[in-house]
Amino acid sequence: MSTGTPYRAIFCDLLSDHPIDILPLRDVTVDDYIGKAGSLSGTIPVPDAAIAARVRRIEEGRTSVYLQRGNDLWWGGIVWTATLQSDDRGVLSLGIQAATFESYAGRRRIRQDLSFTGQDQLEVARKLWRHLQTGTVDPLAENVPPPVDGGDIGVSYGAETSDPPHPVTVTYRYGDETVYLEALDALAAVDKGFEHHIAVYRDPGTGQRVRRLRLGSPTIEIGTTDLVLDRPGKILSYSFPRDATRGGTTAMARGASQNDNQAAESRPQCSDVQVAQELLDAGFPRVDLSSDHTEVTSGATLNSLATAELDSATAAVVIPEISIRLDDLVPPALLGRTVRLRITDEWWTEGLDARYRIIGVKASPAQRGRPDTAELYLEEV
Repeated sequence: MSTGTPYRAIFCDLLSDHPIDILPLRDVTVDDYIGKAGSLSGTIPVPDAAIAARVRRIEEGRTSVYLQRGNDLWWGGIVWTATLQSDDRGVLSLGIQAATFESYAGRRRIRQDLSFTGQDQLEVARKLWRHLQTGTVDPLAENVPPPVDGGDIGVSYGAETSDPPHPVTVTYRYGDETVYLEALDALAAVDKGFEHHIAVYRDPGTGQRVRRLRLGSPTIEIGTTDLVLDRPGKILSYSFPRDATRGGTTAMARGASQNDNQAAESRPQCSDVQVAQELLDAGFPRVDLSSDHTEVTSGATLNSLATAELDSATAAVVIPEISIRLDDLVPPALLGRTVRLRITDEWWTEGLDARYRIIGVKASPAQRGRPDTAELYLEEV
């Protein structure tokens, strides 16, 4: 980041969140999404031995980094890789790659028998995160095992519930080595499922940094008023990609093998074929989608997974992208916020006026004469 930029890179100990240092970070790219880990990459210049001593305190895998814009936290995650580099003039720098705190769940595995029967899907999601961090799903139960050393990265939870209620029954077995993040994604992927995201922000009362698991069924929505974006105006550019290769009009989900006879051919259990009949009736061709869920044994769950896949990829998939100039009127908490998009140009001669929800953000801090900008990835609401 160049001199005068409103951004600061704050490096902390992952487990304690104790600050390590505030260091310059150049050539920054950062993104964040609902339902999957975001990323950060950047370069720390190392001009002298004093700075080198400070930079050496960054240890990949145990250091977190926050990107702060003004007084607001815009991004937070874990430094996973660091590369020391020297160019042909002997100038040193450290390149870092980080991922949002969701990525920690992608590096932990369920190593205990866990069973949830008829519990709301959001409560199961919270309990999986609680088990990941503490080794128990219920800290108030009797005979609670001692906390898992090194597991608590300080993610807190809310009390969201599905509306309408969505009870699920699921079992995880010791030895299956199920990745926590994959378990969460599988829970969320069913019809009438949910979304998850770890938000970072400062507590308005204490000023302390917060890592918060946000859950929403069926979607995460924040803010009570639309963020209005215009072109001409705050919108710098836009694109509306339409991709029929990712869409379909039928879907089937395949699960675990139900064959107990080892001498016979093993075949997976399959869902019913889900069909978008209204599109076929409208003249669209039949295009088939398929997905594999090797740990699912329930036919009802497979049907729900196939329905959800078809709902999210019906016909052509459209994920609009817009680029905006960041200023003090753009709030830091963008994911899940609804925007009202108003565009008037040669294509939208009568004017586009539509509402979308922000599902992804890619921010580009100002540098080399370029202003602060953000690319927003949208879905229609």
